[in-house]
Amino acid sequence: MLSKYLAIVFALPIIYWSTVAGCSVSSGHGASGGSGDNNQKLRILVTNDDGFDAEGIDAIVEGLILDADNEVTVCAPDGNRSGTSDNTDCGTLNTLDQTTASGYPVTAIDGCPADAVNYALTNLYTPDKAPDLVISGLNSGQNVSELVAGLSGTIGAAKTAARNGVPALAASQGHFHPDSQYDYAAGAEAVLVWLADHRHALRRGSAVPADITSMNIPSCDQGSIRGIRLVPLDTAEIPIGFIDPPDCESMLENPANDIEALNNGFISQSLIPLN
Repeated sequence: MLSKYLAIVFALPIIYWSTVAGCSVSSGHGASGGSGDNNQKLRILVTNDDGFDAEGIDAIVEGLILDADNEVTVCAPDGNRSGTSDNTDCGTLNTLDQTTASGYPVTAIDGCPADAVNYALTNLYTPDKAPDLVISGLNSGQNVSELVAGLSGTIGAAKTAARNGVPALAASQGHFHPDSQYDYAAGAEAVLVWLADHRHALRRGSAVPADITSMNIPSCDQGSIRGIRLVPLDTAEIPIGFIDPPDCESMLENPANDIEALNNGFISQSLIPLN
C-alpha cells in the first residue's frame, strides 16, 4: 500500500497568493466565504491538459468523491492540450456539459488548461465561495525539470490558479516506454495523501509561500514506490534522464533533483516559482 510509504512525509508548503491586481476571484479563505469553518466541505476544482475524458483525471476525481467532505468541480479542456503551458489561446472557449470516463459531471471547454481554470473561477464559483484548492492532473507522463515545467499545460493550469489566489497541486504520472503502464491508482493515492496532509492548512487559510507544488509519481514495472522526496527541479538546459524508466528497487536515498528522485523510484515534490 502506497500510504505505508507516504505516512512519514512531512508537509510541503501550500501556495497562497494574497493579492493580485485586477483579479475578480478571491482566494476563498476570507471571512465571508472561506474554509475557516472546519465543518465546511473543502471546495476542489479539478482540471488537466489531457482532456476531460482522460484516464488520469478520472482516477483523481473518483478518489476525491469517495470523501463526502470534498466538494468536487471539474472543468477541463475538451481535448488534449498538452504542452500549452499557461497560454490562453487554444480555442473558442465554448463550453459543453460532459462527463468523466466514470460519469462525473464536467464542464468541457474548447481552450487551454489555463482557460479551464479561468472559466471555472469566473463562471462556476462566486467570489465569496471560490475553490480552496485546484488540482491539475493526473497528467499522462512526467513533468520534471525547469525546461519541461515551463512547457507543461498541467503546471500552467496550476500557475493560473495561483495568480487568482487559489492554492494548487500539479500531479503527473510517470510513463517511460510503450510497454509500461501508467499506475494511475498510485498517482491518485499520492494526491489523496497530500490532500490529507494539507487539509487543515487549506481550511484555516493560513498565508503560505506563493509557490506551486508539482508532484511526479513513478509507474513501477518492478518493485514499489519508495516514498517521497522534496527536491528542486533539475536545472540543466537539456535535462538528462527525464524519460528513463524508474528503478523502484534502487538503493539511492538522497536524490539531487526531481529527475533523479523519479528515476530512483521516489515520488518527487518540487516547488515551482510563479513566474
